[in-house]
Amino acid sequence: MKLQQNLRLGIAANILGCEYIGNPDHIISGFNEIHLVEKGDATFTDVAKYYEKALKSAATTIIINQVVEVPEGKALLIHAEPFTAYNSLTEYFQPRYPFDTAAQPKIGENVKVGRNVVFGENVILGDNVEIGHNTTIGSNVTIGNDTLIYANVFIADESIIGNDVCINAGCVIGGEGFYFKSRANSKEKLLSKGRVVIHDHVDIGANCTIDRGISGDTTIGEWTKLDSLIQIGHDTVIGKRCLIAAQVGIAGVVIVEDDVMIWGQAGINKDLTIGKGAVILGKTGVMSSLAGGKKYLGMIANDHREALRQEASMRQLPDFMAKVKKALGL
Repeated sequence: MKLQQNLRLGIAANILGCEYIGNPDHIISGFNEIHLVEKGDATFTDVAKYYEKALKSAATTIIINQVVEVPEGKALLIHAEPFTAYNSLTEYFQPRYPFDTAAQPKIGENVKVGRNVVFGENVILGDNVEIGHNTTIGSNVTIGNDTLIYANVFIADESIIGNDVCINAGCVIGGEGFYFKSRANSKEKLLSKGRVVIHDHVDIGANCTIDRGISGDTTIGEWTKLDSLIQIGHDTVIGKRCLIAAQVGIAGVVIVEDDVMIWGQAGINKDLTIGKGAVILGKTGVMSSLAGGKKYLGMIANDHREALRQEASMRQLPDFMAKVKKALGL
């Protein structure tokens, strides 16, 4: 999440009502999670084992709940609840649009819009766009030329949709990310302030849900094709020319490189990478990063040939045990 105007450290501290360590004129140019930070970003950490990772990251401002030694060129915001402080700052600089926000979009040539379609503020529609009945499009959304959006679709604030994209009925593009912090008797949500970016020539099947980034982008690369009933988590990046079949679930902060194929009902854990050209067969559970150019199968993903050998061996186990008992005279 990049700020339209740079924020000074002293002003950030005033907004939060907290102490700081560093030059009050130290610049904050954006906010991001630890795995996505760039120079100028502020991030947060509230667990001691992650202090070093945050302090050594590209982030130049760290919201933290303890006074620690400050690396050169960086600054600290000292707050008892960094998670809450981070939410406060992102909401302050990018407040949620009310649900009753409605405005007229900027429309290109030969655009067709169905009945009961609602637009937020600052929406841009390219040429030859078609939008089906009962669709809702949030604020600060851009939709490229020749894009087809079927009925009953929701597209959240800040989304970017490319050219020649097809989004089938019932999709939610930019739902909230699934990111919560446990409290004594509750769960605190990390607010979703990022985007969904869908590149050119992408097809998205019916009833898919693609979560927006928490502070960065959830991205679908050009020419990628999604079947129906797929869930893609926050800040996940899907590469070019990927094929993903129905009922696949991909958690947040996953990188799926180009030309990957994922077959039905596969599940992919968070914060990992699927290498270029990998093939993940149906019902496979991916718990760690996978190298490209190979096929995988299994409840915990394994090389598909090895997984098939293991399955065949398990099926032969009763006959094998019977033979052992007979040989031992049991």
